[in-house]
Amino acid sequence: MKIPILLGSLMCVIFCIGCDSHSLHQETVAYPVIYPARQDTSFFKEYVCQIHSFQHIEVRALEKGYLENIYVDEGQLVQKGQVLFKIMPLVYQAEVQKAEAELKFVEVEYLNTQQLAEKNIVSPNELALAKAKLEKAKAELALARTHLSFTEIRAPFSGIVGRFHARLGSLLDEGELLTTLSDNSKVWVYFNVPEVEYLDFVTNYKKDSLLKVKLQMANRKMFDYDGVVETIEADFDNETGNIAFRATFPNPKGILRHGETGNILMPVSLKKALLIPQKATFEILGKHYVFVVDKDDVVHMREISISNELPHLFVVSKGITEEDRILLEGLRKVKKGDKVMHYTVRLPEILQELRQLHAE
Repeated sequence: MKIPILLGSLMCVIFCIGCDSHSLHQETVAYPVIYPARQDTSFFKEYVCQIHSFQHIEVRALEKGYLENIYVDEGQLVQKGQVLFKIMPLVYQAEVQKAEAELKFVEVEYLNTQQLAEKNIVSPNELALAKAKLEKAKAELALARTHLSFTEIRAPFSGIVGRFHARLGSLLDEGELLTTLSDNSKVWVYFNVPEVEYLDFVTNYKKDSLLKVKLQMANRKMFDYDGVVETIEADFDNETGNIAFRATFPNPKGILRHGETGNILMPVSLKKALLIPQKATFEILGKHYVFVVDKDDVVHMREISISNELPHLFVVSKGITEEDRILLEGLRKVKKGDKVMHYTVRLPEILQELRQLHAE
């Protein structure tokens, strides 16, 4: 009977020693704290954007007639002046021949009248009338030749041919859409900026300087070339409160096409921003909080307001100052009113650690 009693007593002693050891371990844990850093910084603001070709036009038929020939294909790169389509020219050739014959007849009539006028057989008025008929005939021939030239539709600039809207043999009306033509050697990228950010932009940037921006394509990869903001539209959209900015990007490899989408990354500079690591914060019901350690090493919960988000960092506008000690780790292990041991770490060390983790 004595052996079980001794074993039970021994287990109780071991259990109590284990509890005391665990409690001692809990009391000796030191948590890192950090002071918020106030410094100048910058980050990229994202805006959804729409990509447009530098020149994008609709190619339409200039005359009525049957589509006799198509000399290019959809998606083909064409040069300025290259023939794209040909409308059956028979009617317009006949009009040219008729105008040429009419011109020859009027020329003969004018020469005869001129000879008679030199002999004072006809009056000067008759000679002037004959000359007017000659000029009219020349103008009608020029007009007929112009109509004939319209049967060959040429590229007004070098670019890429779009989808065909008419097929070989189609009967075309004047002005009917045939295809589109895009010059993608450079592109215009439009993005909408809220009124507050527009005011910050026009206040901080000089009129004679161009702001460089970056383009993130739809596949989340960065475009190889930077663009510049060249113009801002005149009016705000009353429904959205936004105004459109236009950035121009070079496109020598032809990667960007008309109608693509992406994100513009516009640099924003902040003066004397108060920065803390994102991992030092926690969220409750949509509000952000931090644990502040006071001079007696007691933890207090503090609500903060975040004005901007940077990689791994928050810009805090209200709730803490650079004199506050912010608990960096162990946010789930402590609670309001706990007394903790701590040690101080510097913001650059934390950022370096976060960048290494992100790279891995």
